[in-house]
Amino acid sequence: MKGSLKTYKAKRNFAITPEPAEGGQEGAEALTFVIQKHWATRLHYDFRLELDGVMMSWAVPKGPSYDTHDKRMAVHVEDHPISYNDFEGTIPPKQYGAGKVIIWDKGTWRPLDDPHKALKAGNLKFEIEGHKMHGRWVLVRMKGKGEKQEPWLLIKEKDDYARPAEEFSVVDEMPDSVKALPMPAALGTADGASHPEPDAATAKAGERAAPKAEMPETLSPQLATLVDGPPADAGEWLFEVKFDGYRILARIDGKDIRLITRNGNDWTHKLQPLRDHLAKLKFPPGWYDGEIVVHDDDGRPDFGLLQNAFDENAPGDIVYFIFDLPYHNGHDLRELPLEERRVILQEIMAKRESENVRFSAALNAPPRDMIAAACQMGLEGIIGKRRDAPYSARRNGSWIKLKCGQRQEFVIGGYTDPQGSRSGFGSLLLGTYDKDGKLQYAGNVGSGFNATSLKELKAKMEKLHADKSPFAPNRDIAKRAHWLKPTLVAEVAFGEWTHSGSIRHSVFKGLRKDKKADSIVREEARHLKEEPVMQPAIQGNLPKSLKVTNPDRVIDQESGATKITLVRYYALVSSLMIPHLKGRPVSLVRAPEGVGGELFFQKHAEVSRMPGVKQFKQSLDPDHPPMLEVPSEEALLSAAQMNVVEFHTQNASGGSYEKPNRMIFDLDPGKGVGWEQVREAALLMRAFLDELGLPAFLKTSGGKGLHVVVPVKPGYGWDDVKDFSQAIVAHMAETIPERFVLKSGPRNRVGKIFIDYLRNGRGATTVAAWSARTRPGLGISVPITWDELPGLRGADQWNVNNAHSRLDVGNTPWDDYAKSAKGLAAAMKLMKFKPGGG
Repeated sequence: MKGSLKTYKAKRNFAITPEPAEGGQEGAEALTFVIQKHWATRLHYDFRLELDGVMMSWAVPKGPSYDTHDKRMAVHVEDHPISYNDFEGTIPPKQYGAGKVIIWDKGTWRPLDDPHKALKAGNLKFEIEGHKMHGRWVLVRMKGKGEKQEPWLLIKEKDDYARPAEEFSVVDEMPDSVKALPMPAALGTADGASHPEPDAATAKAGERAAPKAEMPETLSPQLATLVDGPPADAGEWLFEVKFDGYRILARIDGKDIRLITRNGNDWTHKLQPLRDHLAKLKFPPGWYDGEIVVHDDDGRPDFGLLQNAFDENAPGDIVYFIFDLPYHNGHDLRELPLEERRVILQEIMAKRESENVRFSAALNAPPRDMIAAACQMGLEGIIGKRRDAPYSARRNGSWIKLKCGQRQEFVIGGYTDPQGSRSGFGSLLLGTYDKDGKLQYAGNVGSGFNATSLKELKAKMEKLHADKSPFAPNRDIAKRAHWLKPTLVAEVAFGEWTHSGSIRHSVFKGLRKDKKADSIVREEARHLKEEPVMQPAIQGNLPKSLKVTNPDRVIDQESGATKITLVRYYALVSSLMIPHLKGRPVSLVRAPEGVGGELFFQKHAEVSRMPGVKQFKQSLDPDHPPMLEVPSEEALLSAAQMNVVEFHTQNASGGSYEKPNRMIFDLDPGKGVGWEQVREAALLMRAFLDELGLPAFLKTSGGKGLHVVVPVKPGYGWDDVKDFSQAIVAHMAETIPERFVLKSGPRNRVGKIFIDYLRNGRGATTVAAWSARTRPGLGISVPITWDELPGLRGADQWNVNNAHSRLDVGNTPWDDYAKSAKGLAAAMKLMKFKPGGG
């Protein structure tokens, strides 16, 4: 049907317009669709469906509506080439359709009847699956009155996706481009699509074929990987609620019932009521994998209540959700597909499920809808598991975590007109102030309003009318906006920041009356999950001998953390932190006035008021007093009681101080550097170190950057190690000058990353793993694996208030640290570096 493109080609001068003349590959497994938002003479939405090698096209002035009562005009226009699906840009002035075009939605569609007969009859019913368009729709041709172009109506069919217009306006709530997003899974394998479940007979046959094996005494659980979004082939995955609790594996062998944490700790004595309950239910022998939680009054898992159940010695309120079955009745089921394991487990649970022991059911909806629902309910997110995956006692990507988004305050600088049936306004234009006091545009929000809030907010905004935009110049701001005096502050939840500095997938939460507009700045990206404030009940226990003065003094306004919060945090992580401190000279950063107050950096101090803190006996630096060591929990807590927030260590141990045993490369981003660039820089750093044959371990800084740590065998002195690290950084800066810079000044690293090699000099220090930082939010430095880097949301992803969520992982990402140490001679030879200044 190439001839049907004649009209399309005749209307365009392809020497001027960037639109494609022809081409494009037909959908291999499913028909494609695209909806392009087009600011021509008037804003409209171009709705295109692939059929017979072209894109049938309709211009929909108001865009689609999920309300089944809305009949949206859709003017049938000329067919377009399939290659037009990828077009996003600006059609030049005086050309046909002049104006800006974005890809508003894309995906696949399926006609419910013969499409040729349906088009001829003027009644095309179809199913559609995109990022924004879901479910069943119909295009109905109207009786024409002599129009040059056929008038049709686009109508939503009644299904689970239909929603009233006063509740939901897809064009207002989802205004942005989806060009950068992957193609959604095709219909038939789409998110939430039906998938043939294995029957019990198949599962039993699989169990009989599984190898016979004695039940092991210990079992390492499979772990999930944090990812940024749902997989493209979501139909191949099962999704469950992500519980905010403790992972527990139950080893059941008759009356021998043990409840084991993910780290292998036996908690049976802590969970005696649950153990007794499992005994009454008479589970067959096996290893059962699940999570324990305590629900709040609204039925949501609450981590704080779970901790209280332990501390108050009342674990009877605990609910055990079981989701996997690695061993059963003398068979090792780990190589069976997940689906088959779950069928066997579900059959077991059907006869035993109770209030306190439950089967973790799979969710049945598109993942993005599940995430949105989980977040709205105050849950942490969802877990995805490949249906065909075996059970692996490690983190391998077949289990994934999809968490909720982010949240902060924004200044309202304007709003757009509503579209469709909506009243009041379409979306709010948002901004944050930069360091120069300019209001920078940060995107818009059109979701989260109801009829009442639309009316009330519109009334407030009408009193703040302004003649000009309060924002700094930005091409992304809607031109036909209504400007406001920047005084209103909105709290908004959102999914992520784009490269251009705008937010995506935003939801309005309410107005903030307790914050001034001129104080609103862009915050570092943080996870939306509402972490419980770390009250003493969920932190480390303190020794009776420790007296904490002024325990309720607030030391961080952002998190509300008090002095006792910090001391209890260090009690919680002491066993993880001491291995990073013991034996190394330590510098202490004291903050008597808390975050934002004056800091005192101490390499040498009187230790009489800090029991447990020691001074090295040997004179490591003859020109100065003895250096300090923090070798025990007692030392750590007594230092925290003396208002020490940060603990920094040197690169050598006290026993062989003149020969450093590690190098550290601190990736310090300059102004304008995004988090994605920091992650990329770490990978580039690792790649070059790998070429040199040097191991590289990773940890967050707790601030803005990342630390790449290289364990080395002591052999060279301070000057040689520092000079060699400088040579490595110089090579990186010379090879990739657009990313890295050798000089440290703020002006030198605007838009670039300074790899701080100065940390490798004699007496220089770096913040230790698990140390808190004197920054708003009290971020902490945490060891991570390289596999975790793509899903890492920021260098301060973990902080004093959510550290409990990382305890089970602990220092395991650095398990191979000590035995990985290498001498530097071979690497120096590769770099043609001569030690000793030669």
